[in-house]
Parts: sequence; C-alpha cells; structure tokens
Amino acid sequence: MKSANTVLSSYGTTIFEVMSRLAQEHEAINLGQGFPDGNGPPDVVAAATDYLENGVNQYPSMMGIPPLREAVANINKRFYDLDIDWPTEVMVTSGGTEALASSLFALIEPGDEVVLIEPLYDSYLPIVQRAGGIAKFVRLEPPGWELPEDALAAAFSDKTKLILLNTPMNPCSKVFSESELSVIAGLMEKYDAYAICDEVYEHLLFDGLKHVPLMTLPGMRDRCVRIGSAGKTFSLTGWKVGYITACPDLLGPIAKAHQFLTFTTPPNLQAAVAFGLSKDNNYFNKLSGDLEKCRDLLAEGLKDIGFEVMHCQGSYFITTDFRPLGFNGNDEDFCRHITTEARVAAVPVGAFYQGGGVEHFARFCFCKEEDTLVEAIDRLRNHFGG
Repeated sequence: MKSANTVLSSYGTTIFEVMSRLAQEHEAINLGQGFPDGNGPPDVVAAATDYLENGVNQYPSMMGIPPLREAVANINKRFYDLDIDWPTEVMVTSGGTEALASSLFALIEPGDEVVLIEPLYDSYLPIVQRAGGIAKFVRLEPPGWELPEDALAAAFSDKTKLILLNTPMNPCSKVFSESELSVIAGLMEKYDAYAICDEVYEHLLFDGLKHVPLMTLPGMRDRCVRIGSAGKTFSLTGWKVGYITACPDLLGPIAKAHQFLTFTTPPNLQAAVAFGLSKDNNYFNKLSGDLEKCRDLLAEGLKDIGFEVMHCQGSYFITTDFRPLGFNGNDEDFCRHITTEARVAAVPVGAFYQGGGVEHFARFCFCKEEDTLVEAIDRLRNHFGG
C-alpha cells in the first residue's frame, strides 16, 4: 500500500500524551503536561453557559465574534499601548496551536528558511516541515538559557522567511529581555524577515518582570504575528480559544489558511473569553501572583530533595537537573522511573531538542493546587529519601 505523508508519519506521539497516559496508568500526580487544577474562573465559565443557553449557537464568522476581537484589540492597547484595528487585525482561532499552524502554513513557501530556538515546543518543527520550511536551529543551554547572539546571526540569511519566537518560553521558562528582542528585530530588518510570536504565557511572569511583545519594538509592527491564548490566561486549557494580532497584509493570508483548518471556534467560548478579557488588572495580577507562590513551593521542595532547580521567569514550568540524585539513566528513563515508582510524572527536556546533548533535565509543571504540589513533593522525597 502507498505510504502516508512522510513528514507527519515520521513523528511519534507527543511526549505530553505519552507521559500523561503513563501517569494515568500508574495513578501518578501529573506534573508533566501543562494544565491547571480546577475549572477556571467561575464567572468566565458562567458566561459561557449563559451564552450557550441564550446566545446564537450557529456558525460565527470564521474571523471570530466581534466582541472577542474587540476585546483582544482593547487588551493590546491596555497592556502594550498597541493601537489595533480589530476588524482587519484580529482573528480568533481554535487554540494557540491552530494559530501557529495557520500562520506557518500561510507565510512559508517550500524552501523558505525558518529560525527556531531550542528548546522548542514540540508542534513547531512538524508544522514548519509540513509547510515545506527548512529549520535553522539556535540552541539555548541550561542553566542560564542565554541567547547566543553569534549563533542567532549565523542562522539568518537571505533565505530566511521568519523566526518563531516563544516568550515566556516553554519549556525553559525564559523571558526574553528587551535587549535580546532588539537583536532579533535588527536581524529581521536586515534580512527582511517576519516573526511569529508565541506569547500564550504573556500574563504569567514572575518577580516583577513585564512582558514585552516584539511587535512593540521600532519597525516590528508590520513584521510580527502575535499569538495569545485564553487557555493560559484563564486556566481553561480545554477550551482551545486562541487569537492572532497582525497587520492586514499578514492576517489576510493567515485567515485563508485558518478557513481550511478549523474555520471557526465555539461561539459561547468566544463570548466568555471576551468577558474574561474585560476583567480589571487585579485579575491578571492575582493570576501571576498565585502561580508565583506555586512556583516557589515546588522549587523549594525539589531543592530540598536534592534536585538542582533552574530559575523560572514565567510560564507554568520548572526545569531541574536530576544528576545530584545519583540516578543512572537519561532524562526519559528518569521521567518514566519517577512516574512508575514515585508516582509523580514529569517531562524529559531532551524531547524539546533535536540534536541531543541535553539528557539530564526534567520539566515539572506547577500550575496546580497547593495540596497537589505538597503531595508530589512528599512522594518524591519518600522515594529518594530526601
């Protein structure tokens, strides 16, 4: 029989699904996949229920319902002083991953080069390759995750179509500084490139750090596609509501890709997210403040057990070096071991790199209730004798 698509067939099941299945099998606490405990803000959930019962449950516009598109434009202005024309510069998608797929399929021509920064979220490379792009990797290394400017410059060429930038960054929790963003912006202008900016963790920063969209830098307004996620902003990851902000010349072709992927997103969820984005700053401050406490709880617990813990600037995740525990094996072995033996699941960081060499780091998720994190720490402590 003829083979299926060779690009997509070459990939295994995503590491998040693999570890989540293993966690279920062994009744482990799942600190591998990045989804919060709980059921999201009750008033946002109530808004979805109300619209479901009293709104219009037929096809909305493929661009998204106007109230949500307006809300996205308003929040761009409120947090980043970006003046966005919502009818021409905002589109709703079925989650951040669909936003990425639509953007990459729309902007990449076969043979275009795409700069990817490792460690990278696992959907990036398959979508780039399926679109016909040629990946050029720039590698950030633990524990500092510094941006290697010479390597970044070497990755750009006249063939570069775009860079895919994730900040705050999954899995390493790095927040790119304004000076680092300026370096990236300079290379984009030099080589006439675009940026797809995965900013789904934009409201989850800690220690007083502020998110700076690349789009706000000089010359970047018409070169950037900015992606946000209600799943991360409202701890409702199962809703899969994302949104894209881009100039009309970029959003036009992206919308044409979107129409042949998901076409649209459930209108009641869109209406609820529009309501959520209208919340005052107290909500957003509390969101990051509560997560910062969870980060500190898990980080201190893991340090006490003997892990070396990398600093986390944003997102849901802590990266740890497990070598001080004396474990004899690589990161995948370690994560399987603690899932089956300690009944706490984590994700191997090596899964986010293509070239190997990062084989003794595990990523833990802390967007959980305090009791869940305490129980996970206790299980690991009991297992390792810390």
